[in-house]
Amino acid sequence: MSKDIPFCPLMSAGSDIDKVCTLERCAWFVPSVKKCSMYMLAYNALQEATLRQKK
Repeated sequence: MSKDIPFCPLMSAGSDIDKVCTLERCAWFVPSVKKCSMYMLAYNALQEATLRQKK
């Protein structure tokens, strides 16, 4: 298994086993940036929260 493939938080939730991201075969995957849209959503929210704390 490649270490470049991240674990999927959606498929792993509630499971005892971490499941890997299926990349292009997943509805949440954004091919243009090669990232999961859930990751992008969380990352953007974190960036926004960080900016608000600095104000």
